[in-house]
Amino acid sequence: MNNSEIGQKNKNMQAVKNKDSKIELLLRHELWARGVRYRKNVTKIMGKPDIAFIGKKVAVFCDSEFWHGYDWDKQKDKIKTNRDFWIHKIERNIARDKEVTETLEADGWIVLRFWGNEISKNVGACADVIVNVLKERNRCN
Repeated sequence: MNNSEIGQKNKNMQAVKNKDSKIELLLRHELWARGVRYRKNVTKIMGKPDIAFIGKKVAVFCDSEFWHGYDWDKQKDKIKTNRDFWIHKIERNIARDKEVTETLEADGWIVLRFWGNEISKNVGACADVIVNVLKERNRCN
């Protein structure tokens, strides 16, 4: 890979949003419209959840299909260029997601993960899941 290709790859990677993505905004707007208040991208919580309810210990992640490896066993065969780089990167993301979920759950958090296509196709159902978990946490406390 020459310097020009490396520079272009770096430019492309910097353009990828790590917060306020379309799917995050869609879910956050739905929650806000229902009167559900939350924190976003909380850096003090492992994994920096997209949406967090700190007092209730509920963390919500909005995972895009490509970056988080949706249907990975089938999808990785579709990667045609830079296979070693992309497969390693996405498999590391999958492993990190698992580590984050396990660590937070061990600390008493409920972790909710939604795929981007779930949010896009039925944001109301995703918001219903969150609201129901929050209600359940209210009953337990």
